[in-house]
Parts: sequence; structure tokens; C-alpha cells
Amino acid sequence: MNKILKIITPLLVLVLSVNTVASKENFFDEALKMYQDKKYDDARFMLERNIVFNPKDAKSYLYLAKIYNHEEDQRKEEYNLDTALLLEPNNEEAILMLMKIALKKSNYSKVKDLSQTFIKVCEKLCDENDEIQKSLENIEPQNESWSKSR
Repeated sequence: MNKILKIITPLLVLVLSVNTVASKENFFDEALKMYQDKKYDDARFMLERNIVFNPKDAKSYLYLAKIYNHEEDQRKEEYNLDTALLLEPNNEEAILMLMKIALKKSNYSKVKDLSQTFIKVCEKLCDENDEIQKSLENIEPQNESWSKSR
């Protein structure tokens, strides 16, 4: 009887751990599908569920930020982007989204700092940085002439 228990116990632990790992990935995959289908409330629920099982999943925080962007909740969007960058500092999409928020807030120094980081890590979205830099160039001379006239 002891031999049977010694054999069954490790097998049971193995099966349960594999099932848990599969369910973690399944939560994100389900959430991604819901996000793509524009079912944002359901996607948010599944992403938050995924974070419970896998709190270091930067992709979940990034997609939560995208949902909050869609819902125009900038505070929660920024919080999730900051969390995604803490977990994955080279996440170019999160950096780009934070640059856009900083630009909306007229925080040009933060945009420049994020841009320097973005230039180092960008692989797919490099053209987006060029657009933001052009918009900064258009804004900065106006700010300088305004401050000189005062």
C-alpha cells in the first residue's frame, strides 16, 4: 500500500501542477480573444484573474492599460503601464503609451526621458517615436516664444 501511495502522490502533484500552469496561460489567451472581440469588461476580468495566478505577467498589465485607455481612465491606464514597465523595462509598447499620456499632460520632460529609453529598446514601433518627436518640435518653439514675450 505504501508503494502505491509513493507512486501515486508524485504523479498527482505533477498532474495538478501542469493543470495550474495550463490554466494560467488559458486565462491570458481567453482575455486576449475577448479584448480582440472588444468585450472589454470580460477581458478585464480574465486579465485580473490571470494576474492573481501570475502577478509578474507584464502582458496582462499592458492589456489592462489598453482597456483603461479605451475607457478613458487615464489614472488606471498609467498605473498598469508603470507596473508593466517595472516587470519588463524594455516593453516598447508600454513606453510608447506612457509617452502619449505624458504628451497629453504637457509633461514634455517626461516625454523626452521616455523617448531616450524608447530609442534604445524599440524594434517594431520606432516610427511612432519619430511622430512624437515631430509634435514636440512643433510645440517647443511656441513655448519658448511665449515665455520670452512674458
